[in-house]
Amino acid sequence: MNALRLLDELEDIIESSSSIPFAGKTFIDKEEILDIIKDIRIQLPDEVKQAQWIKEERQRILIEAQKEADSIMEDAKLHIEEMVEKDEITKMAHKRAEEIISQAQNNAKEIRIGARQYIDELLGGVEKNLQKIIDTIKDNRNELKGMKG
Repeated sequence: MNALRLLDELEDIIESSSSIPFAGKTFIDKEEILDIIKDIRIQLPDEVKQAQWIKEERQRILIEAQKEADSIMEDAKLHIEEMVEKDEITKMAHKRAEEIISQAQNNAKEIRIGARQYIDELLGGVEKNLQKIIDTIKDNRNELKGMKG
């Protein structure tokens, strides 16, 4: 029997007991009332202990849930930071790749221009040498023509 039911029973006994008219007093069975109070006293410590345990368990569950929520939030925050960092690293890598490609294209262009200039100078030197050889051949032929006589 729980304490609330015993209190209800006590209330029923008091309400159903004979009353003295105009005095606001009621006749009750003292022994019956004391037995119920005794039962209530016996029941209350167990119920108070149970209520205390429920309260403590509720508090423990709330603390545990808060810790778990905090942990989930921290994990989510770290995951977002990692994703942002990876995104930033990716952006930086793309930017760096574009810079390297641009620099390589500029270097290739400079090498092509330099190679053309070098070949042009080389061919110019060959042309001068060939022109000297041709001039020498012409001079030698003219000399030979002049010796005929």
